[in-house]
Amino acid sequence: MWPKRKRVELAPADGTVEVTATPVEAPNSHRNAYILIGLGGATLAAFGLAAIAGIFAPFFLGVVLTICVHPLRVWLERRGVPRGIATAAVIATVLLLLLALGYAMLVAFGQFGALLQEFSDQIAAFGQDVAAWLTSIGIGADGLDAVSSSFDPAALLGFVGGLIGGLTGLFSLLVIVFTMLLLMGMDAAFVPTLLKQLYPARPQVVASLVTYGANVRRYMVATTMLGVAQGIADWIALLVIGVPGAFIWGLLAFVCSFIPNIGYFLALIPPIIFGALVGGWPTVIVVIVVYAVINGIIQSVIQPRIIGKAVNLSQTITFFSVLFWAVVIGPIGAILAIPLTLLVRLILVDANPSMSWIRPLLGELDETKEVMARFDAEAKAQRKADRPAKPTGSSGAAPPASARA
Repeated sequence: MWPKRKRVELAPADGTVEVTATPVEAPNSHRNAYILIGLGGATLAAFGLAAIAGIFAPFFLGVVLTICVHPLRVWLERRGVPRGIATAAVIATVLLLLLALGYAMLVAFGQFGALLQEFSDQIAAFGQDVAAWLTSIGIGADGLDAVSSSFDPAALLGFVGGLIGGLTGLFSLLVIVFTMLLLMGMDAAFVPTLLKQLYPARPQVVASLVTYGANVRRYMVATTMLGVAQGIADWIALLVIGVPGAFIWGLLAFVCSFIPNIGYFLALIPPIIFGALVGGWPTVIVVIVVYAVINGIIQSVIQPRIIGKAVNLSQTITFFSVLFWAVVIGPIGAILAIPLTLLVRLILVDANPSMSWIRPLLGELDETKEVMARFDAEAKAQRKADRPAKPTGSSGAAPPASARA
């Protein structure tokens, strides 16, 4: 089964040579097996998380919120506030933020229902026009006709009403989040001391935990503040343009700001549709340009400068993480994709010194960029050296005729 290596043994008495074959395990012979075992374990873990998504999602949301508000506790305790009062202040702050967001979503759902009732006929006509245009270019004529004839905006209104009525089903979610905030808020007071106790035995693990908390906090707080600015800017711009439901789409832009890469497109679709209903193509073009300017500046220019190296993940991994966590634990997984992916990285890479080689593949490209710049400079110098030199005189002009002769 295993590769065999011949071993030569010398008998000390008569000097005879005895050759025996003993099994010697080849280096890294179990690598493929370890890879398959790891993939199988990851698959089981993903299915397990999907099975308990109803409790895991609010639990992890509570963890993230506790990490984000931890500096408030530290600030209060440094100023002599008793630990119990500091814990109560932290929990109250988070609950107020959640209640404010929940109230805004209730208002938005109500406005959305009224908006569908007002524009139901136009939405139906718009859907039939789109289906007719697709039919005219030969795309599934029979199926599109059936879809367009059966399209009823009242079904959307009923769906929204079901969502509003189903908000009462979120009571269990709120209970879990509140309980986690209460318990973790009390336990968080012991975390600094626990980390100091653990540091002598596991310094790499402690450093990774501290870095994870700082990165998640910087990412979530910065994204929240910039998302609020982005939502308000979109709301005001849509009011000026005259797109119906500007508040709804501003709130949608805020929520979608937590979804990397694809959140911008998700937030852009509804304003385009309702802009087309009231203003046609000119309004659609204006909406696209305004969103590109506002969201592009905030997400592509301001946000990377504020977040810095808090999220050292490549664009490919970031996009895949959004899709993966949305499938595993539902829509909230798309919002928590970055903290969840950073947690997986903490467990598999950051806390394991032997896995430091994989960091550049995950997105830490500072050293890689320096190497690329050096290679590019060397290649440029080599191309310049390989160019044939043009014959010139001492003054840079062509040599005289006598010299050429």
